[in-house]
Amino acid sequence: MQAAVTRNGQLVVGEVDDPTPSSGHVVVRSLAAGICGSDLHALGDFAHFTGLMESVGVPSLDPHADCVFGHEFCAEIVEHGPDTAGTLPVGTRVCSVPIVLGPTGVEQIGYSNVYPGALAERMVLQELLLLPVPDSLDTNLAALTEPLAVGEHAVGLSGLQPGQPCLVVGCGPVGLAVIAALKGRGHGPVMAADFSPTRRALAEAFGADVVIDPATESPHDRWTAYGVPRTVMERMGAGMLGGSVPEPVIFEAVGVPGMLQSLIADAPPKSKIVVVGVCMHTDHIEPFMAVTKELELRFSFGYSPVEFAATLDRLGHGVPGADRLVTSAVDLAGAPGAFETLRTPGEHGKILVNP
Repeated sequence: MQAAVTRNGQLVVGEVDDPTPSSGHVVVRSLAAGICGSDLHALGDFAHFTGLMESVGVPSLDPHADCVFGHEFCAEIVEHGPDTAGTLPVGTRVCSVPIVLGPTGVEQIGYSNVYPGALAERMVLQELLLLPVPDSLDTNLAALTEPLAVGEHAVGLSGLQPGQPCLVVGCGPVGLAVIAALKGRGHGPVMAADFSPTRRALAEAFGADVVIDPATESPHDRWTAYGVPRTVMERMGAGMLGGSVPEPVIFEAVGVPGMLQSLIADAPPKSKIVVVGVCMHTDHIEPFMAVTKELELRFSFGYSPVEFAATLDRLGHGVPGADRLVTSAVDLAGAPGAFETLRTPGEHGKILVNP
């Protein structure tokens, strides 16, 4: 079958073996696949990426062997493999947590030398993890389930209370997923900051209450409008007067070196910083600032199957702005070019591949 596959450090379109279902697997036809920032990192330096994965106990992946990306997807069942119940009939559109159990153990779909991801004509999925896509939900929107579930998980970890002010730094797909989850749960006020006009417009479409261009204004200058003291001494003074003082939550959705320290330096005292952007390089912070401000750092990764299912359900009922997140779609032959485009992604939300 045809696939966009990593070979010799490049993404090329070529032939790979058709996937063979094992016990409990179904074969599906890939309908729409998203390109994740992790895919871009992996293609840029696959050996570094796989080394990081191994360091945290993720199944080993040979960076020199074929790998077909694509862990964000909507697909259609074409065949039931051995030992399956066939609960969902052939032709059903499905989404799934991108995990499969094979003869060698648990594998990640899209980061495996054995199981191809959705940048291929076909793949195998675990029947027990399949979720049927609502008939009313567009296929391309259904493919957003996986990235939006990342935001659902991050907001769940934040412990945000009603009326507690929050800031989303970075309005790429991860930041927009956070905004969608915040507004879906009724949280606010939600501030959002990004240098890109396109992404600021997307943040507004997703429901952010205040959208800020950090090139012209620091988003941290807005905290006082929500009763949040900016300095340690202001916080101490407010505490002496009694009453409740808001403790803000900041979602870091950029994932580049230096961003975490920037937030530590600028965040108000007693802030919680939820790190959702995945920085894959060594970084440095100044602990003194975090200590004296009594900041809380929380790191968020992935999602649970329950959060994944809740996200698909929310998409089925309509997520404001989701239809604008997909800014471009290409066929399989266009996948390598889409990866190149997303290396400077300022004018894009999601580029989908429709194999």
